[in-house]
Amino acid sequence: MSATVVLAVARRAFVKTVRQPFQLFPLIFFPAILLAINASGLAAATHLPGFPTRSYLSFAIALAYVQGALFALVNAGTNLAEDLESGFFTRLALTPLSRRALLAGLLAGSGAVGVLQSAIYLLIGALAGAQLKGGLPGALLLLAFGGVASAGFAAGGVAAALLLRSGEAVQGLFPFFFVLLLLSSANLPRNLLHGWFQTVATYNPLSYLIEGFRAIYLTGFPAGPLLGGAAVVAGSWLLFGTAAVVALRRSPRAL
Repeated sequence: MSATVVLAVARRAFVKTVRQPFQLFPLIFFPAILLAINASGLAAATHLPGFPTRSYLSFAIALAYVQGALFALVNAGTNLAEDLESGFFTRLALTPLSRRALLAGLLAGSGAVGVLQSAIYLLIGALAGAQLKGGLPGALLLLAFGGVASAGFAAGGVAAALLLRSGEAVQGLFPFFFVLLLLSSANLPRNLLHGWFQTVATYNPLSYLIEGFRAIYLTGFPAGPLLGGAAVVAGSWLLFGTAAVVALRRSPRAL
């Protein structure tokens, strides 16, 4: 697998995303808008006994990073589906490009977009007054965590595109993941949730991914939340990566 080929595919995937306003808007502005609404409307929650911080913005900004990772799934799948529909994928079959190089390049491109959007969320949080207890090492960890998480979820988009072969069908997956976000610990810590909602949030893997990002802002580097978030990212790589490899091998138009 040539590094030059992987970088070429990654560059194309990155540029294709950042050049399209309809993809950049949900990646950057939608999470920022939702963050502003939540930080304004739920600020009073910081007065609840047991709430971990007095800055709701510092608590809620983790949601933006996770939303960005989920949008990576949709964007990677949509872009690949467009290549399938246009015949570009078929033309690639006439080149020496291997399955592994193609998949690695697509995921690397999505990871680069994830780093970019994480940097923007960092900047937005800093300008809005979010407290980053992790300091500069925490900022670097957020960038790396955002990039790796985006690449892992992007593998799910690749698998969906190869199976569904429709950009619209891939985009239809986002409401499902958005509901999972709403049924997580995105807006309140799990210890302040009650009843069935607390049960669902406890079994929802996105809760642990959110808490991993959040911990870097609130406390720095606590092992528990960081390991939980890393486990979810590793699980996404294992699950979605395996699905992408299988779908790529079984696709009649795959390489």
